[in-house]
Amino acid sequence: MTIAFRDRAVLIDGTLVLADLHFGRAAASAVEAPIEDGRDMIDRLDDLLDSMAPRRVVLAGDVLHAFDTVAPTVENRLAALEERVIDADAELIVVAGNHDTMLEQVRAGPTATHHRLDDRTVVVHGHERPAVEAQRYVLGHDHPAIEIEGQRRPCFLQGPGGPDGSDVLVLPAFNRFTAGVSINEMSATDFQSPLIVAADPLEPIVRDERTDETLRFPPLGTFRNHL
Repeated sequence: MTIAFRDRAVLIDGTLVLADLHFGRAAASAVEAPIEDGRDMIDRLDDLLDSMAPRRVVLAGDVLHAFDTVAPTVENRLAALEERVIDADAELIVVAGNHDTMLEQVRAGPTATHHRLDDRTVVVHGHERPAVEAQRYVLGHDHPAIEIEGQRRPCFLQGPGGPDGSDVLVLPAFNRFTAGVSINEMSATDFQSPLIVAADPLEPIVRDERTDETLRFPPLGTFRNHL
């Protein structure tokens, strides 16, 4: 299995996975000058489609932000996203998250509770344990970030921290305006996802797009004291 990390997303054997887009977050914001309304994510997805040429794109849940209302721009943003994926000759697969209660009202396509990449790997949102078992779970939900020298950076988490000895790969939120949760001092019980049963074996991975570097850190259990 080949894995490439880019801009809060991951390419796994030709499948691009991104999680926690939270479309509509701008409308739900209480600030007077609302944060971006999703155009940033469409542009960044365009860049990923151009540079990585995936065969399929999987949205790993929490496509929407609000539980009980949908901002007027959301339907157009979702349509634009799907159009970009189709134009790139890729298949779009949408896995529902706990925020996606109104997704059927703004998108006609099907949604799934999980998507199996191969006989070992399943993509889920991560808010609940799926009905299927896997040796590796790819998920979002927790919006992981790591604090280094006072600066918080979105990060991936990878390692044997899942149930029954399984591996997990946790993605940061693709929405850059969704606050990341610092994982520096977190134990397994501090994570919202029930799929995280051990935190110490998880290795933080930080993607620096400015330098085109993927920075890998030791497992949290040994690295935590140096943060």
